Amino acid sequence: MVNISQPLSQWAKDVSPSPTLKVDAQAKQLKAQGIDVCGFGAGEPDFDTPDFIKEACIKALHSGKTNYVAAAGIPELRAALAEKYTSENNIEGITNDQIIISPGGKFSCYLAILATCGPGDEVIIPIPYWVSYPEMVKLSGAIPKIVNTKDTDQFKVTPEQLQSAISERTRLIILNSPSNPTGTVYSKSELESITEVALKNKLLILSDEIYEYLLYDDVMHHSPASFSAEASQSVITVSGFSKTYAMTGWRLGTLLASPPIAKAIASLQSQMTSNATTFAQYGALAAIQNKKEATATIENMLKVFDRRRRLLFEGFQSIDKVTCQRAQGAFYLFPSISALNIDSNTFAQRLLEEQKVAVVPGIAFGNDTCIRLSYATSDEIIEKGLARIKTFCETL
Repeated sequence: MVNISQPLSQWAKDVSPSPTLKVDAQAKQLKAQGIDVCGFGAGEPDFDTPDFIKEACIKALHSGKTNYVAAAGIPELRAALAEKYTSENNIEGITNDQIIISPGGKFSCYLAILATCGPGDEVIIPIPYWVSYPEMVKLSGAIPKIVNTKDTDQFKVTPEQLQSAISERTRLIILNSPSNPTGTVYSKSELESITEVALKNKLLILSDEIYEYLLYDDVMHHSPASFSAEASQSVITVSGFSKTYAMTGWRLGTLLASPPIAKAIASLQSQMTSNATTFAQYGALAAIQNKKEATATIENMLKVFDRRRRLLFEGFQSIDKVTCQRAQGAFYLFPSISALNIDSNTFAQRLLEEQKVAVVPGIAFGNDTCIRLSYATSDEIIEKGLARIKTFCETL
């Protein structure tokens, strides 16, 4: 007999809510009360979706593109993405059926894990990690195997660390470059070395490339699936439209995998969500096909983000006992507060209560000595927030 006083499954009990969304919700609640809050929590561009993308979606609505489509996505968008991955990411031999369109990059990651991992499998996740990776692994029944990295290594996992973490139960390695929360970008040689370790041990790689266009200081993005024919079969490449085109609310993710994995993922999605929103996919298609307008949009965002990155980074240089790596991608900084002798949860909570500044505690990303700030916000908030953070740190 079911005990109705304990209605939840063990998986539901074990999973944790997103701490980044929690911080953002707290900041918004205070703002709604008329309180002047400097919010650095949300991983969301503070830009509107470009008009040419909106217009394509509106046109699709008016044209009656409101019905079910194939679970894997509309053929035109899958073909455009296959061409994009071939010409821009240098991944060879792609067919359209290897592309899956999902309801968000987050869901693409989860589908990839769910399709390849199960109870007893281990998934290697370097720290700092995006908050959802371990929870997704747990929801698949697999076991997150956490590998520490060092700020002196720019928070990059080394091939030696990966090799030492691999066991007979290891199934998958998760990589994220450019990184959330650190803004770290792996070089081609670094990714090649890591991919070599994975292939030698017959492991799969989940390469989360959602921030691939948000790069600074002339660094380049590289897709591990492009390194060899063997790599293209062993790497699952995940991305989406949220960060690049300010389309967070559209919930459109992408995934590229070998034919057997892509087929399995399409089957899973057909049972879990059917297809991603039909008319939204036509907006995404416009983002891929209208290269001139898309490039102009990205370049404009990058100029603004780069200015804010420098402003926030330089501000932290003047705060005693706080050190910060210079991010080269995404729109985050991950400064260390270890010299202040305070854990990241306490720091973040007190900072919000005493100075009305919202940041995400580093423990949410597996590192309790740091905090994460998103500079996808205004220059005014950055300057005001830095002054408040400095004042707060001086009291510790």
